[in-house]
Amino acid sequence: MKLRNIAIIAHVDHGKTTLVDKLLQQSGAFRENQRVEERAMDSNDLEKERGITILAKATSVVWKDTRINIVDTPGHADFGGEVERILSMVDGAIVLVDAAEGPMPQTKFVVSKALKIGLRPIVAINKIDRPDARHQEVINEVFDLFAALDATDEQLDFPILYGSGRNGWMAKSPEGPSDEGLAPLFDLVLEHVPPAKTEEGPFRMLGTLLESNPFLGRIVTGRIASGTVKPNQSIKVIDREGKLVEAGRVSKILAFRGLERQPIEAGEAGDIVSIAGLEKGSVADTFCAPENDIPIQAQPIDPPTVTMSFIVNDSPLAGTEGDKVTSRMIRDRLFKEAEGNVTLKIEEAADKDSFYVSGRGELQLAILIETMRREGFELAVSRPRVVFEKDEATGQLLEPIEEVVIDVDEEFSGVVVQKMSERRAEMVEMRPSGGNRQRLVFYAPTRGLIGYQSELLTDTRGTAIMNRLFHSYEPYKGEIAGRRNGVLISNDSGEAVAYALWNLEDRGPMMIEPGWKVYQGMIVGEHNRENDLEVNVLKGKKLTNIRTTSKDEAVRLTPPIRMTLEKSLAWIQDDELVEVTPKSIRIRKAILDPNDRKRAEKQKEALSA
Repeated sequence: MKLRNIAIIAHVDHGKTTLVDKLLQQSGAFRENQRVEERAMDSNDLEKERGITILAKATSVVWKDTRINIVDTPGHADFGGEVERILSMVDGAIVLVDAAEGPMPQTKFVVSKALKIGLRPIVAINKIDRPDARHQEVINEVFDLFAALDATDEQLDFPILYGSGRNGWMAKSPEGPSDEGLAPLFDLVLEHVPPAKTEEGPFRMLGTLLESNPFLGRIVTGRIASGTVKPNQSIKVIDREGKLVEAGRVSKILAFRGLERQPIEAGEAGDIVSIAGLEKGSVADTFCAPENDIPIQAQPIDPPTVTMSFIVNDSPLAGTEGDKVTSRMIRDRLFKEAEGNVTLKIEEAADKDSFYVSGRGELQLAILIETMRREGFELAVSRPRVVFEKDEATGQLLEPIEEVVIDVDEEFSGVVVQKMSERRAEMVEMRPSGGNRQRLVFYAPTRGLIGYQSELLTDTRGTAIMNRLFHSYEPYKGEIAGRRNGVLISNDSGEAVAYALWNLEDRGPMMIEPGWKVYQGMIVGEHNRENDLEVNVLKGKKLTNIRTTSKDEAVRLTPPIRMTLEKSLAWIQDDELVEVTPKSIRIRKAILDPNDRKRAEKQKEALSA
């Protein structure tokens, strides 16, 4: 059977996962009566909730006697480590662009990687039925984007389709016949995408995706570059330098058929398959026949830019809500995550109770924490820090800079520019982007962007859209002011009382409700002033037996600030931690005892003096 391998590239929310659903339905991968979930490719809970694709997925359909393997790529630059490896498996790409929004920075991230490898794109303008669609301008923008990314003449001569993924049609003109469904897209793929590249010689395959399965152990997915592979065949694994990692046997070969994986008898060159039976082979390793010694070149992966400490939870409430609390469990879980996720780097600290986890961005790390929390882990995490580098020649400190594109209504653009310049960003472009909106482009240090997302939404009443992309390492830009207010710290352990909270309301907004358990050193609110204040939230109202005319009024409290995980991570300072358990997120001082805390502060002052 003939093969075609393609990737679908699109910005978050431009509809690529929905398009894949329709491709599967129209090619007959589902039975007529099969109940299909919406966005069938977003398989884990977090993806469904947030509507983003984190892990790249593969699937395959058959059209006119040709098997088309379709790979869904993540659109977030934070999960970019996935993207680079996936693109090495395919021979063509469908670039999906929203007819109103046009190409966005994260599309740019994936497209630049695709053009660099030499893939020839097909451009599909999606959501053509939007009232604010402006397809002609969008096509010009796509062309400019490709040209700016040094596309070759061949790549710039791209075929264009218009349509609506949700309604399941694509055609060669915007008005197009919508009754042919996605047939024009399938036909274009067969015509425009070259057949899967194969080489002569024994079996070789580059590992691009990794997962573990309770029944089969490690499963490595990749595209077979040459030769064939059958169950029970002996193979070996070599790393990027060609050193032997392990030798073993293939226990099972699985391939995607529709959305399901099915065992197959033999994997042939060019097909995308998953191999089970090996214990150590990982992503970017070459799986090959015993006689081969030459590794397949793997795409190098961008370095991590953000790091944070994961610490064993030692608060007085530790172990009351989660069942996985020991450093051993946290360690095993983190190393297991790093096996399948190449962009994560994990180091153990000297005290063995904390781990430094580095990744591509705060979103990636927050998703990891959220996933662990749902599995029953309890841990404490520090504020995200940026990974600095030193310039070898001059000894200068370098920090990561990102390109940030913010689309915002004109009336709020002033606020955005002011806030971004406070965060040491420089503006490189400002242009109208249709409908009284403006597009602002900045180069900003990653440090300054930590936690800016929620502030931006508050400043612009939820109308701004921010997209960011790693740009380069540049010399250190100087200090950035952090949170200006101090915090309210509980000075005792117990359950919070409404009367006490009511008395403290003029000190600042609270983050807890009556009846919540608190402990000494836990942060219960934000102080109105710059210093930290220790408060008692357990004090009840003293009762007397003297009658008064002022009868007991019901205590009315202002609702507390809801601290989500991302918000907490951005809000805390260096001497504070976020305690994460399956049921709650609490913020606390790293040193709980007030006397020890004062001592530590004095020592710090003495050192800096």
